Amino acid sequence: VQLVESGGGLVQAGGSLRLSCAASGITFSINAMGWYRQAPGNQRELVATINSGGSTNYANSVKGRFTISRDNAKNTVYLQMNSLKPEDTAVYYCNANVPYGRYRGDYWGQGTQVTVSS
Repeated sequence: VQLVESGGGLVQAGGSLRLSCAASGITFSINAMGWYRQAPGNQRELVATINSGGSTNYANSVKGRFTISRDNAKNTVYLQMNSLKPEDTAVYYCNANVPYGRYRGDYWGQGTQVTVSS
């Protein structure tokens, strides 16, 4: 599975950004997809996930501001980020999980920088 992210950038506090992550390869094996982020000096943390059935999970810090969605026909997952705060500044990574079979495991994109200025 290969993951390519896009949509990061610089935005003022209160603004919005939309991240996209396109998957290719053995996409039929993917169950959950999600977004994680890592700020300098911090560990990588979960932002939001969505499984193949559409069930979602969010970090408490982004609930009500971020929305994860998925287009299975396009093998793409999105993260709509509204009301951005400076503490949302981080490198955002796309993740895809293959739970079974020869290619089981977690796959990661290269990351996209999101910077929120105050």
